Amino acid sequence: MVEDTEEMAHRFQGLDSWGTADVLESLWSGQSRAVAACLAVLPGLSAAVDGAVERLARTDGRLVYAGAGSSGVLAALDALELGPTFDWPTARTVTLFAGGLDLTRGFDAAAEDDAASGAERAREARLGPGDVVVGVSASGHSAFTVGVVSEARGRDALTVAVACRPDSPLGRTAAHSLVVPTGAEVIAGSTRLGAGTAQKVVLNLFSSAVMARLGHVFDNLMVDVRPENAKLRQRCVAMVARLANVDGERAAEALAHHGSVKRAVLRLGGWDDGRVDAALARAGGNLRRAMTWLRQAGEGER
Repeated sequence: MVEDTEEMAHRFQGLDSWGTADVLESLWSGQSRAVAACLAVLPGLSAAVDGAVERLARTDGRLVYAGAGSSGVLAALDALELGPTFDWPTARTVTLFAGGLDLTRGFDAAAEDDAASGAERAREARLGPGDVVVGVSASGHSAFTVGVVSEARGRDALTVAVACRPDSPLGRTAAHSLVVPTGAEVIAGSTRLGAGTAQKVVLNLFSSAVMARLGHVFDNLMVDVRPENAKLRQRCVAMVARLANVDGERAAEALAHHGSVKRAVLRLGGWDDGRVDAALARAGGNLRRAMTWLRQAGEGER
């Protein structure tokens, strides 16, 4: 039987008197077990990703993250990374954090217990059938998060729960319940450790797979990454050079002139602006589909 995240594991009693190497090895082993425990959730995660892609691909719906405390911060971090990494629109990302997300004043711990506030925040966000709501709570007992997810499901949004405790209120509320039973923490009750690692892994897997399925990845390249610094601009040039099979200088010129990796690659393929724009629009921004359509159209003209 897997220990609960809130239990005190007897094998770690006396931790404060151990040597540093033993403490670190114990903490490391807890993290390793948490990562390994994520494997069992992949089938359920796959179903959640497919459901999210179906909603987000055919609507202008949003990806909504809800949580409190450490779990909420992990959810907010995943949300913040979507724009720079995949050019996911800011208007299509919502973060609902218990007590508000102002890290300069720390967490409002009491806000986690306010289910009514969670439901109210969901109503204020005007959640609906096009939205995908991901609620994150190590114990699955965060009343705020349950309130958000319950209200969201009542409004026909797709709901996903990420928790580390079986048969929790959050898991029972969501349409997709992703439970990673990480067990008792090395430091009892400190779910920022193993449970936090597991939640971070599941969130990474979920959002990365959703973005890949929505066409923000080509091969294994981040073709929609925003070139907001020198490193990322060089990465974009390298992607254009590789995908269009041209040298770096020509790739840099095309990227500067056409404004995005996708447009630069297609223009270097010999297609004019009108056809490139039409193909990308028809493909919903998916570079592979746009390439296929342009090639098929070209063959049909021969």
